[in-house]
Amino acid sequence: ELDLSWISKIQVNHPAVLRRAEQIQARRTVKKEWQAAWLLKAVTFIDLTTLSGDDTSSNIQRLCYKAKYPIREDLLKALNMYDKGITTAAVCVYPARVCDAVKALKAAGCNIPVASVATGFPAGQTHLKTRLEEIRLAVEDGATEIDVVINRSLVLTGQWEALYDEIRQFRKACGEAHLKTILATGELGSLTNVYKASMIAMMAGSDFIKTSTGKETVNATFPVAIVMLRAIRDFFWKTGNKIGFKPAGGIRSAKDSLAWLSLVKEELGDEWLKPELFRIGASTLLSDIERQIYHHVTGRYAAYHDLPMS
Repeated sequence: ELDLSWISKIQVNHPAVLRRAEQIQARRTVKKEWQAAWLLKAVTFIDLTTLSGDDTSSNIQRLCYKAKYPIREDLLKALNMYDKGITTAAVCVYPARVCDAVKALKAAGCNIPVASVATGFPAGQTHLKTRLEEIRLAVEDGATEIDVVINRSLVLTGQWEALYDEIRQFRKACGEAHLKTILATGELGSLTNVYKASMIAMMAGSDFIKTSTGKETVNATFPVAIVMLRAIRDFFWKTGNKIGFKPAGGIRSAKDSLAWLSLVKEELGDEWLKPELFRIGASTLLSDIERQIYHHVTGRYAAYHDLPMS
């Protein structure tokens, strides 16, 4: 239920959050076989994404094939990981491409979930009736995860009850599909608003809270992530419900992915390091992870044309 007394008491210590973010960014990363293991783990958290105006059925098919076979077969064999079932966590597409993704994954013989953005992505500035219908159509077409965007104006003007009611309607429209609520944190004005919006989204029934659409000027950052992760932790302590976390936008390098895994491990614990509770929204990250795995196995870096396209 909506608890506005909880929301009214929230204050974020901005300097403390920035100090914690600096610690994460300054830390040395793991090396050698430990790095390879963490990178393979990171692959299993990726929502492999394409959200472009020129998406076609053929590049959706290629995306789905890459989701099933994210790392080259000979590299996995060299690491003795070929039979471990390593795939990405999901593929994420526009609603109009859900049918293409479902068909391609079925043809590939795998059950990787299809996620669809919805509710007027990325701005969320369409009529509520239209946004709800978009969710229903995506679910009808086979999407099992829905990434919705909130109406940022409700946060900026402090209309918490209206935001709660809107997300509750999104939750109902999703039916059995998982609801991932995108906060678009780069447009919320303050870290206190980020915490409050996170808490409202969780109270309203979100299965995940997500940092960004990837289309804002500022996307996933460590200060924002710390605030959202601690909101998730506070919500768990108070209710016993575990809510997932998904950073998205600007996560492009293997080194970045290791920092995000480390942050989640330290803030929420190992139990959150599984696809049911942690995802990374990315379109180019997988290419760099595969290059790093190639370097670990062969001792040299691959040219991009040596690796299958993602």
